[in-house]
Order: sequence, then structure tokens, then C-alpha cells
Amino acid sequence: MKNTLSLFALLMTIIVGSSFTTVDQRIGDWRKLGSKKVSYKLDRDVIKVGAQKGTFTKLKVVVTKGNLNMHKMVVEYGNGTKDNIPLKHNFAKGSDTRIIDLEGGKRGIKDITFWYDTKNNSKKRAIVTVFGKK
Repeated sequence: MKNTLSLFALLMTIIVGSSFTTVDQRIGDWRKLGSKKVSYKLDRDVIKVGAQKGTFTKLKVVVTKGNLNMHKMVVEYGNGTKDNIPLKHNFAKGSDTRIIDLEGGKRGIKDITFWYDTKNNSKKRAIVTVFGKK
């Protein structure tokens, strides 16, 4: 299982770091929902997903290019309901979250908001990328 997660993290790092020109980026059943380059302070960012991406049962967050202290993530679904997902974790560049199961089965995602800080732990701005699995 650990080797599978390490391989997944490596593949996600390659995808995030590559210069793809298509919006529809996938590895197997995982689809890139969006990315944000974070700032050097306590902040929050929103990744707009939208119905055109489809419905998902699982999420995974990958952090590249820099370090990041993630506090929480809120997933807002197409029907307006929200899931508050605590992610209190210090990410080193190239690391990722556990697989996050979404409650309620396949769900359309409107947007994903995450709160973080860098506390000067990184000289480079981190990029947070969220992947979804159907």
C-alpha cells in the first residue's frame, strides 16, 4: 500500500510539474480538478471546479514546489452543501494527502477552499493541486 501511495505521489508530481496544454488531465481514474500557487502568509484560496468536471467520490491534494502548513479544506457541492475537511498537516514539497472519501457517494463539486500558511518554511511558493476520482 505504501509503495502504491508513493507511486501515486510521484505520478501526481510529474503531472503537476509538466507543461500539459489540455484541461482534462488524468491518471487512471484520477482527474485534475485545479491548482493554485499559494502566497507567503496565512491565507485561503479557492479552486473553482464546476459541473463540467463531473462527479467524484474521492479527493487527493498534492503539494509541489514548496512547503505548506495546511489547516483545513472546505468542499462545496453543486447543491450548496459543504464538507469541512480538517487537513492539519505540514506538507513538504512533493507530498500529498491521504485519499479523502467524500460523503454521500458521487458528488458534483462547485469549488474547494483551503486555508494554509507558510510561516517562512519555504523559499519557493508552493502549488496546491487537487485531484478527484469518480
